[in-house]
Amino acid sequence: MSRTSGLPQHELTAQLLRITDELSDRFHGVFGRETVAKVVDETYDLLAENATVTTYLPVLTGRFARQRLTDQGRAEGLTTITVPQVLFICVHNAGRSQIAAALLEHHAFGKVSVRSAGSKPTGTIPQTVTDALDEVGIALTEAFPKPLTDEVVRAADVVVTMGCGDSCPVFPGKRYLDWDVPDPAGAPLNVVREIRDDIDRRVRDLLTEIKP
Repeated sequence: MSRTSGLPQHELTAQLLRITDELSDRFHGVFGRETVAKVVDETYDLLAENATVTTYLPVLTGRFARQRLTDQGRAEGLTTITVPQVLFICVHNAGRSQIAAALLEHHAFGKVSVRSAGSKPTGTIPQTVTDALDEVGIALTEAFPKPLTDEVVRAADVVVTMGCGDSCPVFPGKRYLDWDVPDPAGAPLNVVREIRDDIDRRVRDLLTEIKP
């Protein structure tokens, strides 16, 4: 497959092989190299589908592939992760779900595993969302829109949807919540602050229910 990354093809291939090597070492005894390579290649293609800036695709591929392998291991009972996992989903994974994930991670202090995804992810997170979270001491330095994949849903204990309709696959044994929260896309900062504070209240309530 011909791929676009802003890098020469041989450099991209070398970077993806390096990511595969690192993740094969990390998940040694859980997944074989063939499985890891397949996830890395598939992850790159998933991110490239919706990327508006391709320069950092290999770096993002490494992060997202590691998350996907972690979730696959959890879903299949191959790893021993004992904290509850919450997945936030909105359409673009650039506003509501990113805000909710960042706030829950901030409040949970590692006692909850947090994921976010989008049914139709976009390329970038709006500056107003970044600014609104920065005001409460949360930096979105490593956040980026991610596509919704089966393993992240299967690994979750609680799935919170925010305006993504029926796009989320339903698996038995999960707790599903739907939060009616306005979309911050295109809204001025004062409105995004209100959305942030609304989500923050919901996140705090959820945390008191699920924290081990």
